[in-house]
Amino acid sequence: MSTEAAARTEGPGLKSAPKIKDYLDLARPFTLLAPFFGTLAGALIACGDMGSYELILKGVLAGITGSLLNAASNAINQYYDLKIDAINKPDRPLPSGRMTVPQAMTFAWILYAVSVILGFLVNPYFLIVVLISAAFTWGYSAPPIRFKNNGIFANIAMAVPRGYLMIVGGWVAIRPEDWANPTPWLIGTIIFLFVVGAASTKDFADVKGDKEGGAFTVVVVYGYKKAAWIIAPFFVIPYLALPIIALIAGPENLRPQAMWLSILALWGAYTAWLILRDPDSLALEGNHPSWKHMYMLMMATQLGFAVIYALPQ
Repeated sequence: MSTEAAARTEGPGLKSAPKIKDYLDLARPFTLLAPFFGTLAGALIACGDMGSYELILKGVLAGITGSLLNAASNAINQYYDLKIDAINKPDRPLPSGRMTVPQAMTFAWILYAVSVILGFLVNPYFLIVVLISAAFTWGYSAPPIRFKNNGIFANIAMAVPRGYLMIVGGWVAIRPEDWANPTPWLIGTIIFLFVVGAASTKDFADVKGDKEGGAFTVVVVYGYKKAAWIIAPFFVIPYLALPIIALIAGPENLRPQAMWLSILALWGAYTAWLILRDPDSLALEGNHPSWKHMYMLMMATQLGFAVIYALPQ
């Protein structure tokens, strides 16, 4: 067995059984907040101002499912990115030797399995969303698809489950018979467009490993400065487009109050400025301030829509 194959099977220098912290590091807890609140927001939007405790609890269960799917995605990504992480993030559980590849894969499969079980318990329509999301998260990292190696397609593949399907999933958890209603799809479009650009904020600090690992991200393909200008508009345009979308869709499909969320364009512009003022600096930090603002802005958008639909018309 080659050295690389042995490392993928056994992990480099594993000295003891993984600790709870190692599994948490594999799951990356902070990244689980957005899928939880995004899916819950979709459920609250479906409930509107007539929500009951029973429906809200179902929405919470759907949100937990979204978080578990994201945790499984994180684990799978670290499995297939072991060589890349050894360069970019050597302190992660796999390249540091705190966990073996079989342990990480077992953890991922358990998370996927639990997500599917919870999806089944919610309802068949939500289960379909779970399965589609799982397919996208797997395809993002795993060959032969590995969207991560295909520039902007990687961002789109990430934006489908984390933009469209979180809101739609939460909606169908509450109103499965109304899955074709334009409301969750319109709201999902806003978040989808945001994530298409925002997904690249994590790639600036990973260029060295991504190049060696064959991950042709937007930053690898276009370089720091050009990539920064490519993604910056996505932090602003979705919010500026909200009034237009609301007017075209009509109040029966998107509440007019949603136009107030256009003010988030200011936060988006600030985040874009953090990126554009010195794109090269994004390569120096694993968690650049723009990445944190991106996550917080996405959750603010999700919860903003939820609040608008929770208030009486």
